[in-house]
Amino acid sequence: PQLLNCPSPLPPSPRISTMSVDSKDEPSSVAVVVALPASIVDAHHHFVDTSQPHATFLASLCGPDTKYLPPQYLDDVRDDLKNAGIDLAGSVHMEAMPDDGSKEAAWIEEFGESSSIVKAVVGSVDLARGGEKASEDMIQLKETSPRVKGVRWILDCVGKFDGTTKTHPATKRHDGIDYLRGSDGGYEGTTVPSFEEGYARLAEHGLTFDLQCAPEQLLAAAELAKKYPDVKVVIDHLGKPRRVLGEADEDNTNIAPDEEEMKVWRAGMKAMADVPHAYVKLSMMGCAVPGWTEHPAREDVLQSIVLEIVETFGPQRCMFATNWWANAALSDNDGTYEKGPGAAELVRKVAGWLAAGGYGEEDRDRIFKGTAEEFYGIA
Repeated sequence: PQLLNCPSPLPPSPRISTMSVDSKDEPSSVAVVVALPASIVDAHHHFVDTSQPHATFLASLCGPDTKYLPPQYLDDVRDDLKNAGIDLAGSVHMEAMPDDGSKEAAWIEEFGESSSIVKAVVGSVDLARGGEKASEDMIQLKETSPRVKGVRWILDCVGKFDGTTKTHPATKRHDGIDYLRGSDGGYEGTTVPSFEEGYARLAEHGLTFDLQCAPEQLLAAAELAKKYPDVKVVIDHLGKPRRVLGEADEDNTNIAPDEEEMKVWRAGMKAMADVPHAYVKLSMMGCAVPGWTEHPAREDVLQSIVLEIVETFGPQRCMFATNWWANAALSDNDGTYEKGPGAAELVRKVAGWLAAGGYGEEDRDRIFKGTAEEFYGIA
């Protein structure tokens, strides 16, 4: 099931050859020695339990018995990283489409010590409820959990959800209205006024905004973000380029990214990078390039996308995240491919790409830890 959704050719990147990073093909003449970060913050992951009263919408998408709880996350992520010599210093729990954001936040608090790895919570608030109602929801959210640092409301919308486009199933909660580009059905309008009213109230409550939208919406998102410089915003999941090489099947040998998809994505990301208080998460890699862990040529394309983002935003505004929940495949690619990297493998890969791109220890540590700590105010 689709839970947390998730496309001009890119320049070739050097293939990484190192004892620290697995390589499925012969090393080229370019060898990069990769040092892994000693400590990281996982800037985006989920706990879910669709049997909970706050999770009826999520249950409608993925069934009534779907669970992924803190002990599983500690086994899958913290312990996997520890075995690779990497300390998980903290994490950011991301809302998972609850019916009530405060009730989801309260549920996380109930786990006590087992959820102590979570240093920041990004809660759910429907900003389109308007300024006053959204503000009341923010107050309640913060009163419920001292770890609440930000808000997300999923916005990916290129038309009403039918399961075949970039529109996220979360938009069924508001009948497929594109909050960023207007509700007239033509997607040429301006930000829905009630949504902007809610967005504008984030600053007075000291809350950040996690922006999950389709590439086609990034230009509108940049215009909104510019108007509210006191609201720090982070783009989720690379800006959501989608299957830029097509499906990862044995009949698809394409290694040239879809030019139109990349053009739209690149223009939006450049507009967002021009907003000084906009950041980006390096996460959910497999939605951009499913099958990248199994096919070296696909990994090369993904590496180029990641390095382009880091160059565009700078390491100071990029943060690493696993998007972990359920298993590696769903965390990486939302189930569009049967495999994904484990947490330690993902760290190794991203660290290797950064080294190949010429980024040193200071930049690497900023991306893996410092940016998330600064953005979310993690002590």
